[in-house]
Amino acid sequence: MENTPERRPTYDEQIGLVDLAATFIRRRRVFYAVFLVTTLVGVAYALLLMPEKYEYVSLVQVAEVDAGKTAEDPATTIATLDNRWSPEIQATHRQIEETKLPFEINFSNPENTGLIRIASEASPKNAGLVKEIHEKLIDRMKERQELLLTREKQGLENRIEAIDLTIESLQGGEDAGPVIAEAYQNRVNLEGKLEDLSPGEILVVSRESVERTGVSRSLVVVVAAIIGGMMGVFCAFFSEFIIVVREQLKEGAAE
Repeated sequence: MENTPERRPTYDEQIGLVDLAATFIRRRRVFYAVFLVTTLVGVAYALLLMPEKYEYVSLVQVAEVDAGKTAEDPATTIATLDNRWSPEIQATHRQIEETKLPFEINFSNPENTGLIRIASEASPKNAGLVKEIHEKLIDRMKERQELLLTREKQGLENRIEAIDLTIESLQGGEDAGPVIAEAYQNRVNLEGKLEDLSPGEILVVSRESVERTGVSRSLVVVVAAIIGGMMGVFCAFFSEFIIVVREQLKEGAAE
């Protein structure tokens, strides 16, 4: 009975951590080159190509008709800004400049306040355009707030006038004293509400943030270094694979 020759382990079966380390050391220059190039690309992007952006914020205090009571719910104002006034202004800009705005406009209402916050992230070269757009939006809000305040004022004045007529008609009547006193008290209350009417106030227009917004440059460099390391390892082993394949093809051709 013939003895079958012992089957020798193939290269793939013998490979281990030592072989991987040896392969990496042999191709370390590939790793260094890929890592260095990728990291330098990340540094160049962070320092030279990465867009510089700041946040520009405008704050408007909406009109109040009573202590702590706004003429219009801030959520309603924001909905109007977001769905009507902002699209109209952007459409007008697109029609005139034949391009859309180079930044977005966001609206919010800080909790438990009557403030409307308008914010945009843009580069310093667009700071003037941001201010122009914010001012247009604020003008729309101001017109709306003045209209609501005028209606409220007119309503209070009409009620005061009606009370005056009631008092005048009751004067001289029997047992009209308590009714007249109550009417006078109502009149005083309405006058107090009339005095409490407060128009909207523009607090800040397109104030630039102190620090830049968006991804920090240091984070970009770190991510580039990590990607460079991963690509360097891959390229080192892939280059070894290519060389081994070429050598085997040459040996096959020589046989």
